[in-house]
Amino acid sequence: MDLGVPGNPGAELTAEGARFTVRAPSASSVTLCIFDDLDTEIARHDLESGDNGFFSAFVPGVKAGARYGLRADGPWQPEAGHRFDASKLLVDPYAIRLDRPFAYDARLGELGEDTQGIVPKAILDPALPPLNPGRPRFAPGGLIYEIPVKAFTQLHPDVPEKDRGTLRALAHPAIIEHLRKLHVAAVELMPIAAWIDERHLPPLGLTNAWGYNPVTMMALDPRLAPGGIADLRHAVEALHAAGIGVLLDVVFNHTGESDNEGPTLSLRGLGNATYYRHDAHTPGTLVNDTGCGNTLACDRPEVQELVLRTMRHFVTQAGIDGFRFDLAPILGRDANGFSPDATLLQLIIDDPVLHDRVLIAEPWDIGPGGYQLGNFGPPWLEWNDHARDDIRRYWRGDQAMTGALATRLSGSSDIFARDSAIRTRSINFVAAHDGFPLGDLVCFQAKHNEANGEDNRDGHNANYSWNNGVEGPSDDEDILAGREADARALIATLFASRGSILMTAGDEFGHSQQGNNNAYAQDNVITWRNWDDLNQDRLDYTRAWAELRKTSPLLGRVAFLEDEDGSANPDQVSWLGSNGQPMTPAEWEDPDRNSFMMVLGPPGKRLTIVFNRSHQALRCVLPASQGLWCPASPGASVEKPVPPRSVVCWQEMPG
Repeated sequence: MDLGVPGNPGAELTAEGARFTVRAPSASSVTLCIFDDLDTEIARHDLESGDNGFFSAFVPGVKAGARYGLRADGPWQPEAGHRFDASKLLVDPYAIRLDRPFAYDARLGELGEDTQGIVPKAILDPALPPLNPGRPRFAPGGLIYEIPVKAFTQLHPDVPEKDRGTLRALAHPAIIEHLRKLHVAAVELMPIAAWIDERHLPPLGLTNAWGYNPVTMMALDPRLAPGGIADLRHAVEALHAAGIGVLLDVVFNHTGESDNEGPTLSLRGLGNATYYRHDAHTPGTLVNDTGCGNTLACDRPEVQELVLRTMRHFVTQAGIDGFRFDLAPILGRDANGFSPDATLLQLIIDDPVLHDRVLIAEPWDIGPGGYQLGNFGPPWLEWNDHARDDIRRYWRGDQAMTGALATRLSGSSDIFARDSAIRTRSINFVAAHDGFPLGDLVCFQAKHNEANGEDNRDGHNANYSWNNGVEGPSDDEDILAGREADARALIATLFASRGSILMTAGDEFGHSQQGNNNAYAQDNVITWRNWDDLNQDRLDYTRAWAELRKTSPLLGRVAFLEDEDGSANPDQVSWLGSNGQPMTPAEWEDPDRNSFMMVLGPPGKRLTIVFNRSHQALRCVLPASQGLWCPASPGASVEKPVPPRSVVCWQEMPG
């Protein structure tokens, strides 16, 4: 066995064999274990220790398809953060394919309990020919469509049964046609890296359905990608051919090894004190800025290297256009707190492979100073929960919301216009995976999470939702009509807003979670989209607004709206009352005001969008024009008033 010089972490396959390199700071030894297809260990090799915590060896004769795992020995000193246990088989953090999904077992966290038979083995896969994917397919201002891969495709009748619930389903023509009719600019795939159930779920008969509890970063979950990275590449190629970008939701803030009572699967066994943040005064105490039991130490080079390699892997091996970072402040935090100039954030921006990728921050976590909306700076886009909440509160009927909604429609300059910025970095949304789906916002006033087995204690309490008179399902035609109108108003408001917009798969056709606002553990019909029971009218309505946003030169823009000046500026706006006159300060401040008009663009090419949250039809005086005002959205009419609880749009045309 030639020990040689360490290469990059991970396994590098050559014609003569493979080099295995592991970074295990503070370990005294690392052993490579090789297995056959029957899961029988057939060889062991001690890796040679090198500088900076590297262990490496070249093993001749190893071929593609070989299965392997690691064992690391070292001090068992929990009070100092060291938790080495050579009885634990470990997954290579740089593995790119696994032979099975992770499954929680209490033995994974028991000191001295050998776990060889219950831990997935990494498969030695040759790299695919590298891609040079070119510029990202997504441009700010477009529609991002958030997809939970299994839940989105599991019940689709047109997708072959063998592909349902997997990444390959996303390449099916029926799926792509659905996305095209919505003018989706990019899909955002909820986490697809291999994950493990939280340990409280198996006793409840539940499983993690979202994937926000990963163990590996590069290796895809075999349930979603039986063929490994090739399956993702296949889906991306099909989506790109349709002009649709692909973004990955990545979890670089914690792993499924959880707290000190959790399983030892990978990083914990290779260097718990290095890879995870610990309290400075009590080094055995894990920092829990994520609420998931541990926090990755993103200020350390070992973690930074793993994150950057992971991102490059997905770009060069699958053509990924960008990334959405779960609990993104973690990536910019060290012992002194968050900084937008943190090393890892700068490394991502400056990386020669990653520098032009789409970068989206979920700009909050639960750690100190964890709410960082607006603070990431260019080129980052940021999820905007102010837009989410203010849109909901306006349509719920909360008082004094006219100004707040206008600010969100204008691009949230109060958040994103610092440092003389002229473009918004906002990603506006009304609903996402976390919380009620859009349809449930108008059917449930309170969460109903009893199916999660936590006595309805989990999930957010502040949903800003309403039920139109009856909690949950109803057969009352008036209530159903009211709910439909409200759902459409929420959709239209989102499509009328400045900045990028995001919808979660199924919101366009009425998906319901039966009042569950924390359905992470519901891998069943609560989250699976029912393609045989679509709300076709709502889907048609969403498609109409998507068409309007896509084809109008005044929507889908990212420049902040400016006061009307009568020039050719497409980013000018005037705010009018229903009488067609500019709104007065008193009208802006009226806490019970229920309508206004937003007039976009230059004279002769304007759009007028009316927001009517009252329960009565509204007669409007459209702005004076030398041309004609033509209906441009569902519900707009030159003869009839604006319907109650609606958003309608007119396009100015030459006379």
